[in-house]
Amino acid sequence: MNFDLSEDERMLQDLAERFVADRYDLDRRRAYQAEPCGFSRENWALLADYGLVAAALRPEDGGLGLNASALVTLFTALGKGLVVEPLIDSVVLGARLVLGGGESVASAWRDRLAAGESRVVLAHAERASRGNPDWVETRADRLEDGYVLSGGKHCVPAGVGVDAYIVSAVLAGQDSPDFFVVPADAPGLSVTPWRLIDGGAAVVLRLDRVAVAAANRLAGGRDLLDATLPLVELCRAAEAVGVMQRIFDETLDYLRTRSQFNTVLGRFQAIQHRMVAHYAALEQSKALINFALVLEGEAGFVRAVAGARAFISEASIALGHDMIQFHGGMGVTDELAIGHGHKRLVFLSRWPEDPLAKLDRYADAA
Repeated sequence: MNFDLSEDERMLQDLAERFVADRYDLDRRRAYQAEPCGFSRENWALLADYGLVAAALRPEDGGLGLNASALVTLFTALGKGLVVEPLIDSVVLGARLVLGGGESVASAWRDRLAAGESRVVLAHAERASRGNPDWVETRADRLEDGYVLSGGKHCVPAGVGVDAYIVSAVLAGQDSPDFFVVPADAPGLSVTPWRLIDGGAAVVLRLDRVAVAAANRLAGGRDLLDATLPLVELCRAAEAVGVMQRIFDETLDYLRTRSQFNTVLGRFQAIQHRMVAHYAALEQSKALINFALVLEGEAGFVRAVAGARAFISEASIALGHDMIQFHGGMGVTDELAIGHGHKRLVFLSRWPEDPLAKLDRYADAA
């Protein structure tokens, strides 16, 4: 199979790289993350103008209908640029859930989501779940004209400044959760912001008998989430590979120029061996993503994505640790991209579950 980029994919990559070149350096990245929402709203509007906000949406939803291969190209380029705008959480996951949850709810959001005028994110993880997507303690009680939700969500990435949350809750007498679109200003909903390890903005939600209209219940329930997550996880893997490539390349340049004991660091054999090992792991990561792309639309796709995520989660942390060590104390500072990238890799490797849980998911899919 030919894994060279198509003409459309190369144009998409060029567009993402131009956005990074025009809008990103470390000083501006720090400024973007210092915003209350954890990213630049101006950049978000620009991404919408470029059509990248709508990239993962179906044409009938006002999107570009890009396939998985094109999205991998996009998020690898954005990852390499250390872009902080939450396209994966807000669009590939949040918007696709809402727009796939039935026409009654999709019609109210379609135009705004495709244009980047509104954002929605998934609020699913709970304190006791520890990455288990089946563990939901938030409850939904039926009313004549809707539902009442009570419970809490301890970590909702990209949850500051959104227009609505997609909250998972279990109806009485059911085991599997349903999903409800809850407006951010709904009475009884309290939102507490906090910062993640990578500098992104997350929130804790508390729901105290929050009323939700019947039309805001997404059709499909857990099956809808299961159908959406493989593409989300593939995009996260692609972003991680982009970050890995960025900090590997910058470290390689550093080792070629920095001298110690009157010798360029890159000449030390121990360092060469470790860099070769990380280069091999980086190429393996790309190959695992390509393997998943080969299986898109087939039964093995979900398992291939789980395997790629499990491998990349471990390999990315090992790579990040060594890239920091090769830079010495400077590697952990905000003055270099190494520390920024490593923090992002830590989050990607542990969210929404740790690498061992990802490996279990790969084994269970066999």
